[in-house]
Amino acid sequence: MFIKSLTLGVWSLIFFEQDLPVTTTFAHFMRRLLPVFITIIFLSSCSQGINKILKNSDPEYKLRYAEQYFVKKKYNKAQVLYEDVMPFYKTRPEFPDIYYKYAYCAYYQADYFNAENLFKTFIEIFPNSAKSEEMDYMRAYSFYKQSPKPELDQTNTIKAIGMMQTFINTHPGSARNKEASEIIDICRAKLETKDFKSAQLYYDMGQFRAAGVAFAALLNSYPESSRGDEYKLMIIKSYYRYAELSIEDKKPERFEHVISEYQDFVDRFPESKLRKEAEDYLNLSQSQIKKLSYEQIKTPA
Repeated sequence: MFIKSLTLGVWSLIFFEQDLPVTTTFAHFMRRLLPVFITIIFLSSCSQGINKILKNSDPEYKLRYAEQYFVKKKYNKAQVLYEDVMPFYKTRPEFPDIYYKYAYCAYYQADYFNAENLFKTFIEIFPNSAKSEEMDYMRAYSFYKQSPKPELDQTNTIKAIGMMQTFINTHPGSARNKEASEIIDICRAKLETKDFKSAQLYYDMGQFRAAGVAFAALLNSYPESSRGDEYKLMIIKSYYRYAELSIEDKKPERFEHVISEYQDFVDRFPESKLRKEAEDYLNLSQSQIKKLSYEQIKTPA
């Protein structure tokens, strides 16, 4: 169908350029249509080639071509041929290697969803294979490859963390454990970024109490984060703005909460470069409390 469409496109070009001078038209056609004809011939030959192989009744013949395509990184063609011969080789010693390469055909074509299932099935069918550890790792890695940017749903990122940790626990001596740990760190950093953006969104929208709670949860979830003092400062800022916008009766208590958060900041991050900014909110909160106390004394009951 695609080749037929290309052919029709060629004739439409000829039809619409009938009014050009003959010499100009011919030269113009040659320049514009030669790549089209080459594409048509190439696609036609490719299609005929794979179909001819598939029509052959000899599975060993098909397997030889599948192996050649795999080596040449023509994974779409190799995949078709491996799938075709698998029923014949299912009870033969070549089958594990065929299934192994078949799984990688999906992976190398960035079909990570199917690749994960195929790696999993390999482990289930060949649990004692020398390649089972590799397949176990690649299954976890397939989830990592499906992990989207931080703004999107992170289900696959969470699965990747769990699968990589399970791999480390299951294969304690594996040479792949270092990379598995690095991937866990990358995934956790992505989750941290997502949670940070969610907390920051609350703050930007003026939902300061929700922002304070979200930044506190962020800090508790990632206590070793290099941005811990930044999160703590945002907790202080959020609760200060929340207190500032509160009704008069609630303000003293909520400014006291800001002071308490400042003290926790100093305890956790005594050397932080953000301490001075946090101290500004301490001073502002103390001033607000004094002002409110003075107004209460001045105003008769």
